Amino acid sequence: RQVDLTPKTLGAFTEISRLFMLQSSMDAEMFVRNELLRTQALEIDRVGLYGTGTSGQPQGIRNVTGINTVDFAADSPTYAELVAMETAINANNADVGDMTYITNSTRYGAFKTTSKIGTEAQFVLEPGGTVNGYPVIRSNQVLAGDVFFGVWSQLMLGLFGAIDLQVNPYSLDTSGAVRVTVFQSVDYAVRYADSFCRGNNTL
Repeated sequence: RQVDLTPKTLGAFTEISRLFMLQSSMDAEMFVRNELLRTQALEIDRVGLYGTGTSGQPQGIRNVTGINTVDFAADSPTYAELVAMETAINANNADVGDMTYITNSTRYGAFKTTSKIGTEAQFVLEPGGTVNGYPVIRSNQVLAGDVFFGVWSQLMLGLFGAIDLQVNPYSLDTSGAVRVTVFQSVDYAVRYADSFCRGNNTL
């Protein structure tokens, strides 16, 4: 079937004071550009996971109908529950590429101290930084309690045109400040929902 991508526009702006622009110790324009682009990149990452699909947002994996879920018994998942995430994808014949876990720093830290079985000194986070033999990405874009696992090549990001940067020296002219605004139109689509699994103890 076709996968539809429809532009959703993300904007960010900042206001640069006249005194800041007079500083000679750094390139003020490049500093501001980098900060705006970083802000946009973080939001684009976030909506890839949690976008609502409404109010001008792309639909993130969390809200895609048909993804697999594993209901953890407690806040910190067991090794068996993390393996169950892989099993859910495999059972749907959706292991169509390289798979990876994504969670936040708190959960990653718990992986280091949670035993695989009982009290044995074999922990969920294995030597080499893997879990269940798969890589783990730490991202504080992931909300508390969540663990995602999947074939990330099945998440499509569409970028519509280049980043649009606008410099407005007029609206704040009485203070000598300049407003800089950036726009980027994007959308996400999941090609195969069964290729993803979300785990949490509050499903």
